[in-house]
Amino acid sequence: MLPLGPGRAYYRGCDFTRMDDLDLHAFRDSLAEPQPPVGLSPALEALWWDGKGDWNKAHERAQEHENRAGMHVHAYLHRKEGDQSNAEYWYRRCDIVPSTLTVDEEWEELARALLKQG
Repeated sequence: MLPLGPGRAYYRGCDFTRMDDLDLHAFRDSLAEPQPPVGLSPALEALWWDGKGDWNKAHERAQEHENRAGMHVHAYLHRKEGDQSNAEYWYRRCDIVPSTLTVDEEWEELARALLKQG
């Protein structure tokens, strides 16, 4: 796979010129691949690794950028692991009310929102 520049992702032979071209269905399908699509934001890549079942790799990626998206994914990851106090800390840092959804629903909600952001 070749990096295609800012705002572009490459997945299974397709050049997505906008990240929202990579919809939730394609994002889920990409979990069958050994590596994430090129061009994902660090927060979206963290969700990708979590979707693959690699919490540690997801946590590493979420910590790389302390922007709002990264902190939100960081909060979700700690909530998923059952560390509620740490999750609440990260939800506060990104000024987001802690989710009452299931962790699977929150993963999907986060993925949709981050895919729209590009």
